[in-house]
Amino acid sequence: MKKRILASLLSSVLAVGLLTACSGESEDSGKTAQDGSGSAVQKEEEELTKVTLNEVAHSIFYAPMYVAIEEGYFEEEGIELDLVCGFGADKTMTAVISGEADIGFMGSEASIYTYNEGATDYVVNFAQLTQRAGNFLVAREKMDDFSWEDLKGHLVLGGRKGGMPEMVFEYILKENGIDPEEDLEINQSIDFGSTAAAFSEGQGDFTVEFEPGATTLESEGKGYVVASLGEDSGYVPYTAFSAKRSYIDENPDIIQGFTNALQKGMDYVQAHSPEEIASVIEPQFPETDLETITTIVTRYYDQDTWKSNLIFEESSFDLLQDILESAGELEKRAPYDDLVTTKFAAIAAQ
Repeated sequence: MKKRILASLLSSVLAVGLLTACSGESEDSGKTAQDGSGSAVQKEEEELTKVTLNEVAHSIFYAPMYVAIEEGYFEEEGIELDLVCGFGADKTMTAVISGEADIGFMGSEASIYTYNEGATDYVVNFAQLTQRAGNFLVAREKMDDFSWEDLKGHLVLGGRKGGMPEMVFEYILKENGIDPEEDLEINQSIDFGSTAAAFSEGQGDFTVEFEPGATTLESEGKGYVVASLGEDSGYVPYTAFSAKRSYIDENPDIIQGFTNALQKGMDYVQAHSPEEIASVIEPQFPETDLETITTIVTRYYDQDTWKSNLIFEESSFDLLQDILESAGELEKRAPYDDLVTTKFAAIAAQ
């Protein structure tokens, strides 16, 4: 495969689940937190360390992170979180590499691409948030007994070639003995975020949608979710937190505190219902009503989207590279030991 320039390779790869513009900054740095005894502890602004986090998109798919923000877990760890939206993995990766952001939140395949391009101070993944793909297959009619064979001979509105959503979709097709080029037609020309509108206007027999597109089509009676790509693709490390190797080496306490806060968010999600989770993260999505947020959280909750911990396992990293290879997007496999560290997540999990 030909050598790719970082910007073109990463562009739109992981602009997944984009719902609204990022909120800019997290909750007030002076937000009241709770100490171990349950008494209120007011964190003074000067005690907090500002950390800039650039997220690839702002999505309910990432609910545990927003729980950590809304519940004040970052402040408890001495961090004032400045949340910035990159609107694409290329922009998020650029912000991290340039030092504009301390930590990036994006697909871990981005770290593989930059590593293979010869970056010396490459980006290392230290915490994995999602373990499932976040998109769904939507049909025009209800199909209670859907199988992937049903796509043969049909037109599907897919994702950009080389993008993670499209690669996962094609990986599933191949795993089910379906040739993506011969057995069906995949329209990859529609911009991300516009496929649901195109489908509602009559284009395609099926469409691959992130939320809230899938739920919106169902609520309008214009489509029906018939399959979860997250369930059928396996435990894919779809999104992870990463930072430059030098930043991690120089700021281990910050990385540990950041990871601890995330783990508290993961613990909350594991211990609470979708309704409770939706209620907590509602302020992060002011343009979406609580009922819709709850529906989307429930869908992700039911498919086991979020792990109980943040440990990025080697088997998941291998599966990710299998998917990239299957799509013809990986020039050479990258070493897990270079691109992943689990020590911070392991401590947080304790």
